[in-house]
Amino acid sequence: MNALLTTALDLAAAGVPVLPLRAGKVPFGNCRTCAGNACSGRPNMKAAGTCQCPAPCHGWAAATTNPSAITSPAWSRAWHGAAAVAYHPGGAGLTVVDLDNAQAITWARASLPATRTVPTTRGEHWLYRGAMQSANGVRPGVDVKSTMSYARWLGPGAGTMTALPDVVRALITKRPAPGRPAAVTVPMPVGGGHCPHRTPAYLVRGLAMAEQRITEAREAVHATVYRTFLAVLSVHGLCGCLTEAHIARLFAAAQAKGELPRHCTDAWTNALTHLGM
Repeated sequence: MNALLTTALDLAAAGVPVLPLRAGKVPFGNCRTCAGNACSGRPNMKAAGTCQCPAPCHGWAAATTNPSAITSPAWSRAWHGAAAVAYHPGGAGLTVVDLDNAQAITWARASLPATRTVPTTRGEHWLYRGAMQSANGVRPGVDVKSTMSYARWLGPGAGTMTALPDVVRALITKRPAPGRPAAVTVPMPVGGGHCPHRTPAYLVRGLAMAEQRITEAREAVHATVYRTFLAVLSVHGLCGCLTEAHIARLFAAAQAKGELPRHCTDAWTNALTHLGM
């Protein structure tokens, strides 16, 4: 039997809802409609460009403890092409504090109660007993994964699991309210170059794609914001076609994911510097 499938069945038997992940930590689309992630990986949402299936077929909403579903023909094919096992922490009554770098780990050790820890590629997962709302980018390098989210299974970890403390729950209350970003000072690119865009639609489409990329970031939000700003500036920065309104839209998308205004400004300024603007 496939090793990942064996792990998934063991977790399911312990009450942990599981799902297979493709390379890049992306869920499989487990029906023909959603094959190749055609619906953008948004589980069971009735909106344009999202899953129209009658039942959840992928993402956190598809995570299950049902062995018949896990070993079904559709999922069996997925397990053979899978890169990892993921699980739905909230469905297991857990919360994962995802620490993405050494600085985040240092902060957690000084600020959060000790609990079970699991090493990751770049940092650690801290597991707490209890579920809460998920949120990305609650601090630099820190995401909270619980309800309506998934995390990679990287092993049982070490240490005694602590009950979910108020200090972790409070992390998401400090985020800016979605749709109401704080006012920011937007550094403008230098401009002055020849505009290569034949129609305004090119810029509009590019900005929409950038906003979507930020909005759909599931982890490493700050890095995703920086890379997105860099991509936008590399195409639209030198010609000066970006207005303050355009840039404010990107900042608003980043703040809706939990980035602070100063983090947005720093990411934008760093992108400008990297491109020599």
